[in-house]
Amino acid sequence: MTLLPLLAVPFACALCAGLIVLLKPWLRRYALARPTARSSHAVPTPQGGGIAIVAAALAASLALIATGPVAAGGPEWPVLVTAVLALAVVGGIDDVRPLRVSLRFGIQALTVGALVIATGGRLLPALPLPVERGLEILAGLWFVNLVNFTDGIDWMTVAGMVPVTAALVVFGYAGHLPPLPTLVAAALLGALLGFAPFNRPVARLFMGDVGSLPVGLIVAWLLFRLALEGGIAAALILPLYPVADATLTLAWRARRREKLWRAHRSHFFQVATDNGLTVPGVVGRVFALNLALAGLAAATLLWPSWPVTVAALAAAMVLVAALLRRFAMPQGRPVPTGPGPRG
Repeated sequence: MTLLPLLAVPFACALCAGLIVLLKPWLRRYALARPTARSSHAVPTPQGGGIAIVAAALAASLALIATGPVAAGGPEWPVLVTAVLALAVVGGIDDVRPLRVSLRFGIQALTVGALVIATGGRLLPALPLPVERGLEILAGLWFVNLVNFTDGIDWMTVAGMVPVTAALVVFGYAGHLPPLPTLVAAALLGALLGFAPFNRPVARLFMGDVGSLPVGLIVAWLLFRLALEGGIAAALILPLYPVADATLTLAWRARRREKLWRAHRSHFFQVATDNGLTVPGVVGRVFALNLALAGLAAATLLWPSWPVTVAALAAAMVLVAALLRRFAMPQGRPVPTGPGPRG
């Protein structure tokens, strides 16, 4: 492994921060998010910081790939870039003028499907290939949207994705991820770090769908690549908090016959702020949990045996369940109806 991923982190960080400084006056004028009853902010705040994240991550990756040591042969890299840009455009339009749900999900499904096919490889060879690809596309589509769903309070995506991308860079240097995904993970890590100071509570800038959708796609691809290299358990453990929060919240809302595509404040981390925890307290706990999950994921790669894998998965589920339980409880007294999101 070359030093390029280590260079990508500060390069993408500086590039993202510089782009945000340049873009903020334009975003303040044309992309202002005004508070609603479902919002977690109280004053109009510019959104669209994801433009800088996506641009910095892709530009840093392209620039360093052009130096030669990291090969980007085959269709995987150009398809990834095209898919990321397509989702950024869709998200940017949706930030300003909401699109039809069918159109939004249709484009997402096409981009995820193209990337799954371009990446290739088999995770479930016992299944017919069309069935496996269908399941992988559904999983990728869900992951893209759950990253968008959980980008609901200041620093939440930073707290969720910085530990994941940092762990993926470490795994790459340990030989568990190929050079290209390792470089992309490092570039995305740097871009998120460049965005973080502007999104710290109380945020002066939001990521917007223009950032959360592409970030979700890139991380989904990185986890898929990790799983293809034999790290299936690690790929399941790393994103377990956002997967659990978004999936359980969706199940709760479906049970109440709510319109699932409508904006809401029912995620566990949002309920936690309603229950008395501060935003820094919530994201700090999520960040600490994700560091612990990264350690458990690393254990499955260092000691690839079924007892370690089962123990790591069990420990990860216990830690995530404990935090979700904590978020669902008001300060000082339990929720009478049990844990879970509240409308």
